[in-house]
Amino acid sequence: MLKKEDFAYFGKFLKPHGTRGEIGLLGDSMTLGDDCDFVAADIDGILVPFFFEYTKQKNNDTIIAKIERMESAEQVRFLTNREVYIPREWVEEGENLSWGYFRGFTAKESTMGTLGEIIDVDDSTINTLFVVERDGEEILIPAQEEFIVEMNHEERYIIFELPEGLISL
Repeated sequence: MLKKEDFAYFGKFLKPHGTRGEIGLLGDSMTLGDDCDFVAADIDGILVPFFFEYTKQKNNDTIIAKIERMESAEQVRFLTNREVYIPREWVEEGENLSWGYFRGFTAKESTMGTLGEIIDVDDSTINTLFVVERDGEEILIPAQEEFIVEMNHEERYIIFELPEGLISL
């Protein structure tokens, strides 16, 4: 069974491309390397691997992927808009990571301690926000580098130094 903590958020499947089982794959600022032969999609909370017959670059952030054993647009259509993850070891350290990469990380505050898990990233406005689940409620933390004190990719946490009162808003 694939464990979500072993994977990094990559992007999402787009709509089917053509009629032969190809589908668009939008990468969220990361690129798939030559050694990438599969991605995992979140299907009802479980990561399911989908192996490629081939991939081809469409533009800077989109590839077209032919999924093994899927021969028609109808067969791949159920993947449309599903979140896609890649193994963490395929993410290069120097690569510009999107904020979505930090889903599943633990958010900590330098004086308050652990705040909760980053469950989503809200980029619907000009100010990107981490959505953190804390005690059954969601709190929003600005995704701004000046608030980040430390990041640990291996242990998957971010320590923030936030302005006083921000968490209680």
